[in-house]
Amino acid sequence: MAEQNEVKEGTEPKKAVTGKEVMRVQTPVKIKKKIIKKNADKKIPLGCRDIGIDVVYPSKVCDDRNCPFHGSLPVRGAIISGVIVSSKMQGTIVVERKRSYFDTKYQRYETRTGRYFAHKPKCFEGKVGSEVRIMECRPLAKNVSFVLIEEKTGGNK
Repeated sequence: MAEQNEVKEGTEPKKAVTGKEVMRVQTPVKIKKKIIKKNADKKIPLGCRDIGIDVVYPSKVCDDRNCPFHGSLPVRGAIISGVIVSSKMQGTIVVERKRSYFDTKYQRYETRTGRYFAHKPKCFEGKVGSEVRIMECRPLAKNVSFVLIEEKTGGNK
C-alpha cells in the first residue's frame, strides 16, 4: 500500500478537486486566426464607401443620401448591364437591356427587351446612349428598385 502512495519524480500527486478549483485550473485555449483583408489591393478614393463589388468609382463627390458610394444606400442582388434610353426624369434613368430568347415552337431566336428604372446619383453624368451597370437596392419609389453603380462609356447627346 505504501507503494501506491508514492509519487514518481516530475509529477504532482492527484488531489480531490471541487468545482471552483476546476474553473481555475482550466486555462483558456487561444486559437490563432489568420486575418485576411479582403479588399487590400483595391484603391478606394477618399470619401467613397466600398460597395462589395469591383467597379470603377466615380470621380465626382455628391451629397445624395441614396448614392451607394457617398450616401448610406445598401446594394444587393442583381447586377444588370444595359444602355441608357432616357434621362428626362429628375434623378431617374431608364436602362434598356436586350437579350436573345430561343422559341422552341419555331426553333428560332427572338430578341426580347427589358426596361428598368434606376436612380441616378449626382456623381454620375448618365447621358443617353452610354453603357451602364445598375444594381438592385431597396425600393426608392413605386417603380425604382435599382441604382446606377458604374458608367462604362460616354453618351451620344
